[in-house]
Amino acid sequence: MAELESLETAAEHERILREIESTDTACIGPTLRSVYDGEEHGRFMEKLDARIKNHDREIEKMCNFHYQGFVDSITELLKVRGEAQKLKSQVTETNHKLQVDGKELLISMEELKQCRMQQRNIATTVDKLNLCLPVLEMYTKLREQMKTKRHYPALKTLEHLEHTYLPLVSHYRFCKIMADNIPKLREEIKEVSMSDLKDFLESIRKHSDKIGETAMKQAQLQRNLDSIVSQHPKVVIGKKAKKDGASPEVNGMSPMSEQDSGILDVEDDEDDEEVPGAQDLVDFSPVYRCLHIYSVLGARETFENYYRKQRRKQARLVLQPPSNMHETLDGYRKYFNQIVGFFVVEDHILHTTQGLVNQAYIDELWEMALSKTIAALRTHSSYCSDPNLVLDLKNLIVHFADTLQGYGFPVNQLFDMLLEVRDQYSEILLKKWSGVFRNILDSDNYSPIPVTDEEVYKKIVGQFPFQDMELEKQSFPKKFPFSEFVPKVYNQIKEFIYACLKFSEDLHLSSTEVDDMIRKSTNLLLTRTLNNCLQSVIKRKNIGLTELVQIIINTTHLEISCKFLEEFITNITNVLPETVHTTKLYGLTTFKDARHAAEEEIYTNLNQKIDQFLQLADYDWMATEPHSRASDYLLDLIAFLHSTFAVFTHLPGGIHVHATMSGKVAQTACMSACKHLSTSLMQLLLEAEVKQITLGALQQFNLDVKECERFARSGPVPGFQEDTLQLAFINLRQLLDLFIQWDWSTYLADYGQPTCKYLRVNPTTALILLEKISRVMKDTSRRNNVFAQFRKNERDKQKLIDTVAKQLRSLINSQQS
Repeated sequence: MAELESLETAAEHERILREIESTDTACIGPTLRSVYDGEEHGRFMEKLDARIKNHDREIEKMCNFHYQGFVDSITELLKVRGEAQKLKSQVTETNHKLQVDGKELLISMEELKQCRMQQRNIATTVDKLNLCLPVLEMYTKLREQMKTKRHYPALKTLEHLEHTYLPLVSHYRFCKIMADNIPKLREEIKEVSMSDLKDFLESIRKHSDKIGETAMKQAQLQRNLDSIVSQHPKVVIGKKAKKDGASPEVNGMSPMSEQDSGILDVEDDEDDEEVPGAQDLVDFSPVYRCLHIYSVLGARETFENYYRKQRRKQARLVLQPPSNMHETLDGYRKYFNQIVGFFVVEDHILHTTQGLVNQAYIDELWEMALSKTIAALRTHSSYCSDPNLVLDLKNLIVHFADTLQGYGFPVNQLFDMLLEVRDQYSEILLKKWSGVFRNILDSDNYSPIPVTDEEVYKKIVGQFPFQDMELEKQSFPKKFPFSEFVPKVYNQIKEFIYACLKFSEDLHLSSTEVDDMIRKSTNLLLTRTLNNCLQSVIKRKNIGLTELVQIIINTTHLEISCKFLEEFITNITNVLPETVHTTKLYGLTTFKDARHAAEEEIYTNLNQKIDQFLQLADYDWMATEPHSRASDYLLDLIAFLHSTFAVFTHLPGGIHVHATMSGKVAQTACMSACKHLSTSLMQLLLEAEVKQITLGALQQFNLDVKECERFARSGPVPGFQEDTLQLAFINLRQLLDLFIQWDWSTYLADYGQPTCKYLRVNPTTALILLEKISRVMKDTSRRNNVFAQFRKNERDKQKLIDTVAKQLRSLINSQQS
């Protein structure tokens, strides 16, 4: 066992020694440590010493073997040293010479090196500058474009700079500064272009009236051209084609040019004398540029919303009429010009941009404008009382509507509104003609028109359609049957018709509608205006019978002239009166009503005059004896009636209708006067305040009634049959005869029979008068004076009166039952 361990130890020591021999000295530490860690340290040291001695012997053997070669080598080396010294001297000398000769070369080489380096740096710099210069040029161009307000080209330049040039030199610091500045430049371009747009909007707001005025002038010129198109078709069509060809549409994404993108419809020099187009007055380039800029920047919707919002605000301002617009036509004209200017601009924007405004937006604005405009016109036109201003306003509205219709806007509501204005215009005309008629009627002398020569006669016949063969045959001087107001009124009616016709022009109405409008307005003029004026004159307090008679004659002639007015309207409207829906003139009714009113006024005036005379009656109802003649007031009344009816007798009767009319009026007036006189006299006799009447007073009253009957028999007005006029006094006559003749037996015996002598005497009337006479007889003082010598007769008569009164009451009671 011990022997085995010693063998292992020896093997281990041998391994360690080999390891020491073969291992690097720096790595021998672990090996030696293993020796020291073991217990066989002494034996290892012995092994190590033995190994060292073994190596020393091997070295000594090797040295002895190689020593002679070493000596020979040293000997040769010593020989070589001398040669080396010589070589060293030669090399040193050669080196010195080389150093001296190469010094200049080195200097030249250094200079060449520097030149090559500079050349390389310059080439590099040129290359880099060639990359940077386009960037700087583009940036300079950008600044120049922004300075000159060419914002859309500036935006294009900015786009090229950002996406094409800057990426090539992005590592330079100045390029980074430029890149950082690009969003600011874009925002600046947006702000500046928006500022230009705001200036544009403010400018068109201020000048919309000028734009509208120009557009309306263009529309007027176009209408004038249309009116002569049949005479010069080639010229007009050629110009129109040239105009149409000169209106290029603008691409929605890029302006036509940098500066003049809004200038459209530029005509050739030969058309310079024409009215410039409304769009030629406005530079639309700010709108186009701003639209394109916002489109490129991806904010087109924002721009569209802003533009539409601002234009809606401007529309509301434009549609707000001034408070005093109704005072002058210029106020209306400026209002219309502003509206036309606004929509001309919007129509141009619609047709020269793609989507900035659309048809729905335009239609919405137009609907709002139409409603507000019509409401404003209704309000302000209602303040107008001048027919000329209303007519001018109508023409202006038609011009306004035609202009906008030319741009494609629907204007039917405006023409419908004009029909309302037409009714208002008719009312204003009626008020005006009311004053005209009143002036004519107030200034008329109500006397037949005298003519002294043929010229005056033809002049009047030319003014009024009058034909009378008998009057024509008469020699001068002669008189027309009517007064001056007849031709004046007739001519004013024609003037009214002309005024109505003027308003109907250009309203796109059919001739039937125009005819219907004129006839209706003329009917209102006749039935309302002229009728009221005539009635007012007829009802005047100071109107005389002569004037009333002349009014009757005048209205008769005006009534006859209505058929000529019908023909006049037919001639100016070209609508035959046989047309189904043709309105007829109501002049016949108007003049008949006026004539009837005048007749009634004549009857009323006569009766009032009779009443005035009767107020002068002063009967002495207690008189014992009558006067020798009728009362003075009644004689004066009869004289007045004679003179009055003489006026009727001497009325002109050249036309059969005049004779018939004057006779009828005179007869009716005379009968009315007699009846009124008879009734008034009866009332005097039966007046409740008169308590007593003597037979003497009754006989005086009988004289007055006889005078009235004498007047009736005298035939103050021709045409009455015998005793017809006297029948007006029959009630009075029978009553007076009954009392004067005291024929009570006959009255009571025949009462109620058709052949009764006193058929018109009413029992009540007879009783009232009988009681008044009875009171006189019962009065003692009167009986002593009047019937002193006839006391028995007096008592008998009183009994008779009582008996008659009793029978009369019986008759009255039987009638009532």
